[in-house]
Amino acid sequence: MLLSAFGTLLWLINLAMLVLAVVALFFAATAREDAYRAADKQTKVFWLVLLGVTVAVNLFVPMLFLQIAGLVATIVFMVDVRPAVRQVSGGGGGGRRGGSSSDGPYGPYNGGR
Repeated sequence: MLLSAFGTLLWLINLAMLVLAVVALFFAATAREDAYRAADKQTKVFWLVLLGVTVAVNLFVPMLFLQIAGLVATIVFMVDVRPAVRQVSGGGGGGRRGGSSSDGPYGPYNGGR
């Protein structure tokens, strides 16, 4: 019974890594090519190949060290590259477009005036 639970846990972890890699691949594919250059990151093709290989490894090659390497690449894309590309391409935080640096979550902050 314990071995079955451990197997289920490993399967869920593998599924989570696969889903994260697929989501990162989608985000990499939908971003503009020039935004990668403007953000001073690797090219779009580089990230598409790296994340595509990560998805393929998670699907077809159950080698843990390759999956972990792909997970590291996916995390780097999600926490470093994607925010920089979104910022350069005008996709600010919170789903807003544009705005000023003094804007709060409910609109512009005017210092209580």
